[in-house]
Amino acid sequence: MGNTYASLHVHVVFSTKQRAAFLAHRIEARVWDFLGGIARENGIKPVRIGGMPDHVHLALGLPPTIALSAAVKQIKGASSVWIKKTFPELADFAWQDGYGAFSVSRSNLDALVAYIENQREHHRKLTFQEEFVAFLEKHGVEYQPRYLWD
Repeated sequence: MGNTYASLHVHVVFSTKQRAAFLAHRIEARVWDFLGGIARENGIKPVRIGGMPDHVHLALGLPPTIALSAAVKQIKGASSVWIKKTFPELADFAWQDGYGAFSVSRSNLDALVAYIENQREHHRKLTFQEEFVAFLEKHGVEYQPRYLWD
């Protein structure tokens, strides 16, 4: 085959350091837009980005030339610097060290987009920690509960 063709979609989830509510409603749209811009600058398609004050969900389309870990590192690193610079009151801002990443088939992408768009509704019933554990279990990811939270 002369070219590489891929459909690689992933649901990435990460939280603020110690799940602090840094991402207030008044700044969230700017943060989501910035995260999408970083993705685009790195050849990643931001399908949908959203979240809550203490965490984000990113539906991303990855090119076959970028490793997931490199994509997340770029997005988290650049956004952390930008958030501290843009919002001086958030000088202590940081993302958690780790992240969750779950493969998504093209046929399930619309459902993921709807899930991200309805975060406020969803979190009336579940905390971020409960939500994250549910994703791990749904996708069959083995984990040690004592190592989940920093």
